[in-house]
Amino acid sequence: MNKQETELLRQEVEMLMNERARLLKVVGAAAVLVANTEAHKLPSGAVNAAEMLSETLNALPEETLKDALESVQAELE
Repeated sequence: MNKQETELLRQEVEMLMNERARLLKVVGAAAVLVANTEAHKLPSGAVNAAEMLSETLNALPEETLKDALESVQAELE
């Protein structure tokens, strides 16, 4: 690999790491929202979306969810 290719690869990895950090914050915030939401108080139109979000969060690997919660300074219960 030449110097230019190495630099492009470094930039791509850095971009992906920054994107991962932003996505972890989104996931962490979503997890906190789900944890603090009472389904029976949601408007009927929001229940399906909340269930889908909850199922998607539950399907994440535990380590990813922990990283996401840490990124928003949330406490695991």
